[in-house]
Amino acid sequence: MTEKKDLTKLLKDAQSGDESALNALFPLVYDELRRLAALRMKDERVDHTLQPTALVHEVYMRLIDQHSVDWSNRVHFFGLASEMMRRILVTHAVAKKTSKRGGGLVHLELNEAISFAGENEIDFVALDEALGELEKFAPRQAKVVEMRFFGGLTNEEVAAALAFDERTIKRDWRAAKAWLYDRLKS
Repeated sequence: MTEKKDLTKLLKDAQSGDESALNALFPLVYDELRRLAALRMKDERVDHTLQPTALVHEVYMRLIDQHSVDWSNRVHFFGLASEMMRRILVTHAVAKKTSKRGGGLVHLELNEAISFAGENEIDFVALDEALGELEKFAPRQAKVVEMRFFGGLTNEEVAAALAFDERTIKRDWRAAKAWLYDRLKS
């Protein structure tokens, strides 16, 4: 059985309460979740209270606790992981911002925020608000951004997860980045 089919089977078995599947699952997804978390947090300040390892553990615990999800494949799992990372980082940022009345966050242009190329802290609250607005009129574009940015998925993986061709996903990605760039710039 291939690793992807193994992972899907383990996800379904773990969801059914199989303790051995649950124990076998974590090592298979940990490295990828850790890589995604490290990417999301690489430009955060050094003294950031949420570390990649803690983010991975929080995401994993929330994911395996999803009893209403019917895991279809690896991409589905990591797509949902990207959504969980987004929620956790935004919740953390809101709490931090609330405690500091403004939080001193730097607003980044989209090309910096999406690629994490800047050396400034990402304003997850502003990005989340902008994605919420985008979702109202272009829900697929918002999902593409979420899966690419927070989930680290490729256009090909997003296309498979959303059941669209890769060209459509590339167009959505470009359009969403342009809209978010304008929204975050102002």
